[in-house]
Parts: sequence; structure tokens; C-alpha cells
Amino acid sequence: MNRKGKAVLYSYLLGAVLLLILWEAVALLMQRPIVPTPELVFAKMAHVFASSIAVHAAWSLWRIAAGLALAVLAGFPLGVVMGYFPKADRYLAPLVYLTYPIPKIALLPILMVLAGVGDLSKIVMIFLIIVFQVVIAVRDGIRAIPAEAYYPLYSLGASFWQVLRYVIFPATLPNFITAVRVAMATAISVLFFTETFGTQYGMGFYIMDAWLRVNYLEMYAGIVVLSFLGLFLFSFIDFVEGRVCRWQKQ
Repeated sequence: MNRKGKAVLYSYLLGAVLLLILWEAVALLMQRPIVPTPELVFAKMAHVFASSIAVHAAWSLWRIAAGLALAVLAGFPLGVVMGYFPKADRYLAPLVYLTYPIPKIALLPILMVLAGVGDLSKIVMIFLIIVFQVVIAVRDGIRAIPAEAYYPLYSLGASFWQVLRYVIFPATLPNFITAVRVAMATAISVLFFTETFGTQYGMGFYIMDAWLRVNYLEMYAGIVVLSFLGLFLFSFIDFVEGRVCRWQKQ
């Protein structure tokens, strides 16, 4: 591991230690079952992880991955079209601006009626949260490309696909990854809410079920696992950014 990787690891460890110290202090100060100490929660998590939590975490991760994949497959091409072709943006931008501000969680009843209460409605909800930010980030990234960046390829008779590969894609990649990173936090929060309806699997269901059973240790164990799930997703995005946007680190 290089020096920069060690520095990042140490910062994560320091943040975790400070959070655990604060958690321990609050638990000892309150002395109530609703706020158990970290050691009790981690002991419970180690006991039930393989038998129950792992399955729920896998279902949540699958829903996020599926929604993200659909958002990228639909949002990136649409953003390219809107950014590269001004006439297309003139007609599509009003549709995006009218639908983007709608709170996506307000559409959950409609999605559950149309798509059912299973995985599809939850995946579509994740898709709706991420896709608009992807579209706008890619479109604005293309708009920021100087016209001079296209001239060498135009002079050589490059096709649109070659321009997309050598100019548009590298230029918009940082904006695209940032948009996904920002949307991911909201997607995880909304997924927790959607998993309390019509399912028996997912971290949202697990946490709420433990709360209703007044099993606070399992509830906190689920919250910790959900936090680790978010950490994994953000770390994965950072890893991808470091691999595909190396010029930004130079």
C-alpha cells in the first residue's frame, strides 16, 4: 500500500474510533436499553451476521446495483444527446426540469400499484433517484468542453462515435462519477424506506422488524451493517474514479 492509501486508511480508522468513543460515552451516560454499548452491538452482529443479516444486506446491495446500472444505461446516453445536440436539449430539457424536482418518494405508491410491491418498484425508485443527476451531470460536462477540443478530430474526419470515445467520454467521466456519488447517499436512504413495504428481505425490513420486536441489539447491528454497506459503495466509487480518472490525480 502506498503512502496515500495508508493516509486514507488511517483517516477512516480515526473517524471510526472517534465515532465509537462518542457512541460509548452516550450509552454509558444514558444507561438505557435503547442505546446499547458498541461492544454489545458488535458481539450481536458477529453472532447473527452469517445466519440472517448477510442475506438482507445482499438483497439491498442487489437492488442498489440494479437501479444504478439502469440509471447509467439510460442516463448517460440521454445526457450525451442533450449535451452534444442543442436541438435535442431544447426539447428534452423542459421534460427533465419538470420531472426532476418531484420528490421521488412521493411516487412510491404509484410504483407499487404499477410494478407491484416486490423488487421491481424498489429498483425503479433507485433508478429515478440517480438517473436525473446522471443526465444533468453528463449534459453540463459536455457543455463545458471547449469547442477547440473537437477541432483536431473534426479535421481528421472523425465520426461521432470517435468524438464520443476520445473527447466526450473522458471529459464527462469525472462529472458523471461525482453525480453517482452524490445520488448514492439519497438512494440508500430511500431504499431503507421502500424495504419496509411488501418484502421480507433487505436492511430496511431487518432494522424495522428488530425495532418492532424491541430487539435493540439486532436493530443497531442492522444499522451498523447498513453503514458498512454505504462505506463499501462509496469506497468502490472512489476506487473506480481513481482507476479511470487518473489524470485528475496528477
